[in-house]
Amino acid sequence: MVKDSKDNNLAVFEEGSKYLMATYSRLPVVFTRAKMQYLWDANGDKYLDFIAGYGCLNVGHSNRLVVNAIKKQVENIIQPSNIYYNTRQVRLAEMLCNITGFGSKVFFANSGTEAVEGAVKLARKYSKEKYGQNRFKIISFNRSFHGRTMGALSATAQEEKQRIYQPLLGGFDYANLNDIDSVAEKIDNDTCAVIIEPVQGEGGINVSDNNFMKSLRELCSKKRVLLILDEVQTGFARTGRMFAYENYDIVPDILVLAKSLGGGMPLGAIVTNDEISSVFTPGSHGSTFGGNAASCAAGIAVIEYIIKNRLAYRAFNLGKYFAGRLAKLKKENTIIKDIRGLGLMIGLELLKPVAGEIVERALKDKIVINKISPSTLRFLPTLVISKKNIDTLIKWLSKNLKNFQA
Repeated sequence: MVKDSKDNNLAVFEEGSKYLMATYSRLPVVFTRAKMQYLWDANGDKYLDFIAGYGCLNVGHSNRLVVNAIKKQVENIIQPSNIYYNTRQVRLAEMLCNITGFGSKVFFANSGTEAVEGAVKLARKYSKEKYGQNRFKIISFNRSFHGRTMGALSATAQEEKQRIYQPLLGGFDYANLNDIDSVAEKIDNDTCAVIIEPVQGEGGINVSDNNFMKSLRELCSKKRVLLILDEVQTGFARTGRMFAYENYDIVPDILVLAKSLGGGMPLGAIVTNDEISSVFTPGSHGSTFGGNAASCAAGIAVIEYIIKNRLAYRAFNLGKYFAGRLAKLKKENTIIKDIRGLGLMIGLELLKPVAGEIVERALKDKIVINKISPSTLRFLPTLVISKKNIDTLIKWLSKNLKNFQA
């Protein structure tokens, strides 16, 4: 039991390190309350959040519409089992089919990595049934990140994450982002799919360019290879459109969603068309908790809030403002190497490996940011932040980056 302490953050931190596996490099703060773009710690101190649960809270922390939907649902039924339909799951599936513009069938999972696993299975099963047993290879991209289960990790082309778990699932090969020739040379008669993040999140906020994405769509169609878009992090208005693929005027064959879909609840989804989905028959795939009624109620509220409050438009405009302020900051700070992003998904690359120290300093000053490498900061704020919130961060960065000049 956590005992009373003058520093409740420290008390919980010490107790947590005693009982929880050390799979995370945890920072010495414990958040106990949240509202929209703000967090409060165990001591009652208020923080401005620019992580949003690793991009899970596009509509904000404890969004009232989402909270009310969950409360109402859990008072009725939470988990009826997937051998029955539940009304919230059916309604959310309908909404996803409508807003994607290409989908007609949905499978619900608990997370992004599970949705990726399902998409890999779906692509392989479809391709083997349509083209033959050897059609199983999948191409992903260097510096990608698709999850931590064995299949998703096999698609994650980062050697430092894969090395300790080898041997991985076979049949994966890796091309270079924004290099269509590197994709074309790897496609052969055994290739069933290409999986790509329109913006690589964990890999460094690397943005796919327009011509590359259009060429990739054309190449996959020509070679009869399925195009899987992993929009776990880029989906639901994050990049200035409801889905990032809309920025490129293309559509995928299979779309993978999660994170902000649940508004903080565990929820992932695979969206595809009737033909591809037809190979998933009873017993071929499943999930005990995937699409439970409470999570789906949250998902419905998330989509309704995004549309009603025009969060895609908001993310587009605030993203431009944020990037513009960072560009001005770059002129004043020699340590800034590059600024990359789309909408409110922004990476700040530094010339020195000091991102961790900057994150810790910010936390002490009640600003929550995160690093994705020793030299890269990532900003994934809620989409309800204001220009004033962005200005607060920029002012803090302007003051503190001076201590790290190249």
